[in-house]
Amino acid sequence: MNGLPTNPTSQSDWERVQREYRSGNPPAFDEDSPDFSELMRADLNRRKCGRAPGSGKKASQTIRFDVAILEAFKATGKGWQTRMNDALRDWLKEHPMKPA
Repeated sequence: MNGLPTNPTSQSDWERVQREYRSGNPPAFDEDSPDFSELMRADLNRRKCGRAPGSGKKASQTIRFDVAILEAFKATGKGWQTRMNDALRDWLKEHPMKPA
């Protein structure tokens, strides 16, 4: 049944819904719950799949740190990775790297 509800006490015409679903047509106006149907369609149209795009200024990298350093930053709570990034940025300002 394609995972669609088949509640026998429902007033909805589930056979019609299933036919529309299989044909690829969007669901028709639901007289049983018109407000919810409109809100749900608006929400589905607004949503996007996947992770929100980043700034494009950061790169993912696997790196190893001492356990004590990681524990200290993690103990500061949510946002510890950003604080760790900021600490490294501050260190670089005081210790400029020479090109190899």
